Amino acid sequence: MIDLRLLREDPDRVRASQRARGEDVELVDALLSADERRRSSGVRFDELRSEQKQLGKLVPKASPEERAELLKRAEQLKSEVKAAEATQNEADEEAKRLLLRLGNIVHEDVPVGGEDDFVVLETHGTIRDFAAEGFEPKDHLELGEALRAIDVERGAKVSGSRFYYLTGVGALLELALVNAAIAQATEAGFTPMLTPTLVRPRAMEGTGFLGQAAENVYHLEKDDYYLVGTSEVPLAAYHMDEIIDADQLPLRYAGFSPCYRREAGTYGKDTRGIFRVHQFDKVEMFSYVMPEDAEAEHKRLLEWEKQWLTSLELPFQVIDVATGDLGASASRKYDCEAWIPTQGKYRELTSASNCDSFQARRLSVRMREGKKVQPLATLNGTLCAVPRTIVALLENHQLADGSVRVPPVLRPYLGGRELLEPVAK
Repeated sequence: MIDLRLLREDPDRVRASQRARGEDVELVDALLSADERRRSSGVRFDELRSEQKQLGKLVPKASPEERAELLKRAEQLKSEVKAAEATQNEADEEAKRLLLRLGNIVHEDVPVGGEDDFVVLETHGTIRDFAAEGFEPKDHLELGEALRAIDVERGAKVSGSRFYYLTGVGALLELALVNAAIAQATEAGFTPMLTPTLVRPRAMEGTGFLGQAAENVYHLEKDDYYLVGTSEVPLAAYHMDEIIDADQLPLRYAGFSPCYRREAGTYGKDTRGIFRVHQFDKVEMFSYVMPEDAEAEHKRLLEWEKQWLTSLELPFQVIDVATGDLGASASRKYDCEAWIPTQGKYRELTSASNCDSFQARRLSVRMREGKKVQPLATLNGTLCAVPRTIVALLENHQLADGSVRVPPVLRPYLGGRELLEPVAK
């Protein structure tokens, strides 16, 4: 959540942020009104409680006549205090409810617009000219089936559409990617983590995934657990309700977990293969830093993602995501999009988001610097979303005979294999 002081001091900035996100601007005024009611009712409650305490001191010293009047007033005060407390609690709950609906304040440099209004910041690598090489590229599913690496038919039989099996070299390729990604993250100073994939409502709400993103979250109603769509959720909640000494920062974690997404609103989109699926594995970077270090850490996360994609020898571009596509928690987000030859365009492989103190406030994660205690900043960055990375690897490194070249960074994790070769039927 945002700092309420910012809302009171500069409501126009918050309105502008909501407008840029394409979100409800009237929410700002509703929250301002609820905050004023909360504060005024709090003042009224304090005044009544103060009078009640003073009255309690006067009664023992009063004459019999005065005591009767004082006791009468004490009885009135008892009811008034109770009513004032109820009003204060109601206003406080309303303010909290509205505050949780408000997105993070977008960074002033973020391009305004929707999904297609991003700005390309950088382009890396060379897109292969398959025509010059004398063959038409196959898509990842055709390649994966020939390699006996991907089985979507049995995935659909067992679990429905957008599910799959990785078999043989496909399973080995996932393990190679995960091990290589964790090795890079560990070398960069991240602590590897295997995280829970079932979390309580507060963890999911605290990270900002129960607002506009709720339609893509799986909820187990009987037990009131949520299946995470990213290990960002348990990593953000790892230090929930804790105070961290400033000299311990930054704290960096690399989480590996299965992830689950309903993919609501994507009917008919990316239905072939394993690009857009309901369950996948992912390595996620997560940082806790001092607020003043958040922007620099954001750039570091992006550099680590670029290092990873470069090591996989994938052509990719870096985009500055537009305001309407940020998600509630991020003030700014960079995506790395890899070139997918059979689609003829770049598609998202990784994201790096700066959430400032938005998640930390919601989860009550604070830092202590001297005598000062305040919310810290959190950031997250995908290092390797496995299925999409496999899609990019197979299509970009395919050879004319249907085999796939293995980038050197993965070879130590694949027994030194330089090629993945089709399996005879």
